[in-house]
Amino acid sequence: MNLLETPIEYLKGVGPQRGDLLRKELGIHKYADLLNLFPNRYIDRTRYYKINELQNSNSEVQIVGKIINIKTVEQGKGKSRLVATFVDDTGQMELVWFQGQKWIRESIKINIPYVIFGKVTQFGATYNMAHPEMELLEEHKASLRSAMQPVYPSTEKLANKGISNKVINKMMQQLFMETQALFSENLPNYLLDELKLTPKNAALFNIHFPKSQDLLAKAQFRLKFEELFFIQLQLITKNLIRKHKIKGMPFEKVGENFNNFYKNHLPFDLTNAQKRVLKEIRNDLGSNAQMNRLLQGDVGSGKTIVALMCMLLAKDNGFQSCLMAPTEILVNQHFNGITELAKELNINIKILTGSTKTSDRKIIHEELENGTLDILIGTHALLEDKVQFHNLGLAIIDEQHRFGVEQRSKLWKKNDVPPHVLVMTATPIPRTLAMSLYGDLDISVIDELPPGRKPIQTVHRYDSNRLKVWKFLKDEIAKGRQVYIVYPLIQESEKMDYKDLMDGYESISRDFPLPQYSISIVHGKMKPADKDEEMRRFAEGKTNIMVATTVIEVGVNVPNASVMVIESAERFGLSQLHQLRGRVGRGAEQSYCILMTSHKLSNDSKIRMETMVRTNDGFEISEVDLKLRGPGDIMGKQQSGVLNLQIADLVKDKDILQLARHHAIKLLKDDAPMEKSEHAKLREAFIELSKKKTIWNYIS
Repeated sequence: MNLLETPIEYLKGVGPQRGDLLRKELGIHKYADLLNLFPNRYIDRTRYYKINELQNSNSEVQIVGKIINIKTVEQGKGKSRLVATFVDDTGQMELVWFQGQKWIRESIKINIPYVIFGKVTQFGATYNMAHPEMELLEEHKASLRSAMQPVYPSTEKLANKGISNKVINKMMQQLFMETQALFSENLPNYLLDELKLTPKNAALFNIHFPKSQDLLAKAQFRLKFEELFFIQLQLITKNLIRKHKIKGMPFEKVGENFNNFYKNHLPFDLTNAQKRVLKEIRNDLGSNAQMNRLLQGDVGSGKTIVALMCMLLAKDNGFQSCLMAPTEILVNQHFNGITELAKELNINIKILTGSTKTSDRKIIHEELENGTLDILIGTHALLEDKVQFHNLGLAIIDEQHRFGVEQRSKLWKKNDVPPHVLVMTATPIPRTLAMSLYGDLDISVIDELPPGRKPIQTVHRYDSNRLKVWKFLKDEIAKGRQVYIVYPLIQESEKMDYKDLMDGYESISRDFPLPQYSISIVHGKMKPADKDEEMRRFAEGKTNIMVATTVIEVGVNVPNASVMVIESAERFGLSQLHQLRGRVGRGAEQSYCILMTSHKLSNDSKIRMETMVRTNDGFEISEVDLKLRGPGDIMGKQQSGVLNLQIADLVKDKDILQLARHHAIKLLKDDAPMEKSEHAKLREAFIELSKKKTIWNYIS
């Protein structure tokens, strides 16, 4: 049996009780799990600071110097502290003890060189260190220790039960002794040579017991590369297997529906990006494999028309299509947009949501089963067992991160042969995340806006500028334009948000009085019918201003609305701000987005405001968002467990990720089954990993 598979309680110094705690708190079941518990940071004891280099940074430093005097200082109420003056050739500082004063006073040697280590704090112009670790310089030089001390992940419970960082460090030393640090290499030799990677044994040793920054950096690079390389191997293999195994239904012809629409009914010329994406999709649909493609495009980039043209291809080849979106507002928007585009074509399109009447449902179910219904657009109502297709050839999913994995797989099962899948999103996903989360999907990007669209001008204004902003709104309304004013909605404080919205609505009503101005209001507490009525009045131009909480984030398309005012913009995330901004700029007029904030802004909020003002590019915004929030938040709740990476970080290590993906593709092109002798170890490790229920099971 492989030694690393040994249950953790058998490691000397662990035992049943500690073993149980390690399992519950850190998920460490066996030797291998402990080996892969990587430190989150290191205390660098390779560097000796001078007193004049000290900063008030609360970090731990070590200094060489001498104690020149020591005294007891009374603190009142019978308490005292021991204070020593510590000097080197650049200055002096104080060492302070509150406990164990008698023993310390007796053991300290005056005017003899010491190495002290601890956290430095500043009082006035003087630095001091409380309860420093101290060692005579002579002894310090003679002792053997790792110069970079690892700090491991821990929990409160572990600390309370006496499993300190020191204890984990001891366990790690024991593990290396018992296994004699013999860990099998799992990357092929030619890859180690080409990338000058540290061998596995050395990398694992240096990640836990690094002697220098340089050895640590090499170990980290090696282990990050390996982790990302195996993820990419898995994703790309999955993609290849699907292309070989899962036979799609080839859409062999481009028929009259597609051609008629393309030649006679396109409302405007397609952009080059749309043409490129359509070509990629047509190649997929024409091959014998099932399509699995992610279509990314910013708000307003024209994904709907691409979706319709794909559905027309399906019809030309005798297949039905469905489009699934997460909310009724969005489903209605798709339905209205697609029906409008296809009005000259002889195509049967229906909508199915929670509020579809029973009588209409019956007709939909019948037409679906006898094949006379060509396109069905709906919410998760499409997943109900009653909904049976005659022959579903194409499933399009909008904003897929809002659907769980089980929900999506229900859709595949509505056919003997799985339909082609096109996933659409207006949430630009940074390339690094896309490569990891959707690495088994082929990715298409619409990266230009339709002609005639002017970039939206974005400005940041403080609450104190409100009068000027209101004057600007009045000028725009005088030109016949309409305005959105959006308030944040944060579930926990719904009452407060509701109050903010209502206060705002009242003050706006005073500043924009009837009959000259009329205002719509939409918020979460309204009945759906009332919401729709208010939206309709605004869309028809009967009201000038729409005051709303973020209900309008996805959905409404009002080309005449040219100004978006976002109140308390610091309470929104970047991707939300970008989505909201995309609600204007739908017409030919110049549009504006005004971010209103208080003067008190955190550093992150400042970066968000500056980013919004600087760029309209959703992909650039998503990269900044990823840096600020990290991958878990961006993917939302359903996907947050996706990448429990042990050492790599998708934000900081994107270059390593690209390198890993490049080499994984190269290797699989050359030897997809990994059968060559130089890939034997790799194949073994790959099979082991595939058995684990970790990341792989989550991905699309």
